[in-house]
Amino acid sequence: MSATDPFAAFPDVVVLDGGLATELEARGADLSDDLWSARLLLDDPGLIVDVHRSYVEEGADVVIGASYQASFEGLERRGLDRPAAAALLERSVELAREGAAGRALVAASVGPYGAVLANGAEYTGDYGFDDQDTARSSLRDFHGPRAEALAAAGPDVLAIETIPSMVEAEALLRVLDTLSDTPAWISFSCQDGGHLNDGTPFEDAVDLVADHAAVVAVGANCTSPTAVPRLVEIAATRGNTDVVVYPNRGGVWDARAKRWTGDDLPRGLGALAVELRARGARLIGGCCGTGPSDIRNAAAALRPAA
Repeated sequence: MSATDPFAAFPDVVVLDGGLATELEARGADLSDDLWSARLLLDDPGLIVDVHRSYVEEGADVVIGASYQASFEGLERRGLDRPAAAALLERSVELAREGAAGRALVAASVGPYGAVLANGAEYTGDYGFDDQDTARSSLRDFHGPRAEALAAAGPDVLAIETIPSMVEAEALLRVLDTLSDTPAWISFSCQDGGHLNDGTPFEDAVDLVADHAAVVAVGANCTSPTAVPRLVEIAATRGNTDVVVYPNRGGVWDARAKRWTGDDLPRGLGALAVELRARGARLIGGCCGTGPSDIRNAAAALRPAA
């Protein structure tokens, strides 16, 4: 049975939020930590709510929770037992709901395994497993419990995001098989306009996930603005699902300094958002490096009569 599409009621484009960590840092948060933005689930949940609210005020229809880099393994290293870690994952959805205040949908972030390694592996897809069977099994065991905990909190959709490899996508589909009534989008991180970060052709990845009963949108995120127009075109011509896209600002991720360098969006997100819509995207927002002003810019460009 197919999951209910939370975007079916939207007449046209759906505006996503922008970078959560980017705006948290802009407001003074120190995210030089293995938990990244998820650290504030422990230390400053009110600031997370404020950032979610700011995106809604600028026109976002969807806010993505602060669970991208949260995991049972990472939280255990901080001294949280399994029940406490599960409660914190669920809290990320509650905080997003509080920030949305009934004016936006809530997506629970399911970030890649590489994010938890905190070494930039999500931008290569190289996780160090001995073989693909071991990788599939290990990744399924990693993603399953936290996806279950997030789904239990009742988000409108799971944002399975920044996925760099085919083998991780395969593992995540098996996880979705166990969450039959929870819709999800799957967005890949890509090295260029045609390949995932591990080198897999993007069209093969789209073909793999687009027809899964739980998947309501497929696309790309945390990928250069120069690459996403072609990726949207590819996704729009394959499968029968919406296309989701939220690029970063471009540049290069410095894993040691935990920051991006470079900017391929000097004039904001608006013009690119219009181009992405014309090429077939329906869910459009921003990722690392983008902020509330970018979402305001995109919303105004995509809905000029609103």
